[in-house]
Amino acid sequence: MTSATGDSDVLTTAPDALLLGFARALRAAGLAVTPDREAGYLTAVATVGLGDERATYWAGRATLTGGPDDILRYDQVFTAWFTARQERPRTPAPAQTPPVVQADLLDEDGNSGEDGGEDRAEQIHATASAVEVLRQRDVGAMTVDEKALLASMFGSLRRPQPVRRATRATPAHRGTLDPRRTLRRQLRHLGEPADLAWRRRGTRSRRVVLLVDVSGSMSTYADSLLRVAHHWVTGGTPVEVFTMGTRLTHVTRALRQRDPERALRAAGETVPDWSGGTRLGEALKAFLDRWGQRGMARGAVVVVCSDGWERGGVELLADQMRRLHSLAHRVVWVNPHRGKDGYLPVQQGIVVSLPHCDSFVAGHTLRTFDELAEVVTRG
Repeated sequence: MTSATGDSDVLTTAPDALLLGFARALRAAGLAVTPDREAGYLTAVATVGLGDERATYWAGRATLTGGPDDILRYDQVFTAWFTARQERPRTPAPAQTPPVVQADLLDEDGNSGEDGGEDRAEQIHATASAVEVLRQRDVGAMTVDEKALLASMFGSLRRPQPVRRATRATPAHRGTLDPRRTLRRQLRHLGEPADLAWRRRGTRSRRVVLLVDVSGSMSTYADSLLRVAHHWVTGGTPVEVFTMGTRLTHVTRALRQRDPERALRAAGETVPDWSGGTRLGEALKAFLDRWGQRGMARGAVVVVCSDGWERGGVELLADQMRRLHSLAHRVVWVNPHRGKDGYLPVQQGIVVSLPHCDSFVAGHTLRTFDELAEVVTRG
């Protein structure tokens, strides 16, 4: 790509990769970004110049969005990807839109970089690389500023979409013969031969149940796990969320608010045992007795997010995990320490639970949260 004047290569291979990465981040966030739109975006930025952030914003908005419903997500991904501080035109967002966290792209002298397109491209590329590095960072070791930036990136995560076969068959052009509809057709034709009717069983969304440990040992990860839960709850797939500590709390209703900050604040006000002790066995028993056995866990993908530290006896936890595994379609255990070097699953809660789990995965970075969605979808 070259600049609009054509007298120098303002954009090189690295900026091209940066712009394509932004387009693919939009696709991951749910926008219908096709290869034709990507090519149009690159052409538009080459025309206006990457050094002009305002023009870059509008070039992407004109070529990569398909309608007004895409603009809010476009703004969020643009901010997370380029982290620009300069003001740019925005479409008024709904009243409950979360505050956008922005970072500074000005140089040490306070210049905006408009006079040097190449320097500006290098700055944006470096910032985008920092955002990608942030996706790999352990959320438990982040600073307050890093967590604030990370909060704006949860909207780009994939959502799980597990499906199951529907119990009823529906009319279809091919599949298995539908004798009743075929007979009715023949009766309407007074017994004369009629076209055969076919039916097939479709698919329906499979329920996902999240059990999030909010005890003291999980305090550095609980906020991020609940942000993931909020992102899933607002995605269309039936998702139920509970927190576990010294007691069990149903927080799905609080997390249904569109604004993530409001939703987490409401969930925090609902949970009475935040950063307390851990009684996983008692919490699981309460869930199964009140909700799971009655149908919520039957055929569902149940995701347990905990480090496995059990304050009570592990015998109860083992019994309840066995009971949960017999009801659920699949049981996935998420441990924030699973992906760290040197980790061994030696905690008593983990030892007695693993025989009743179908998957044991990590959950400490934004990348592992994306991988978790894939594991749940395969369920």
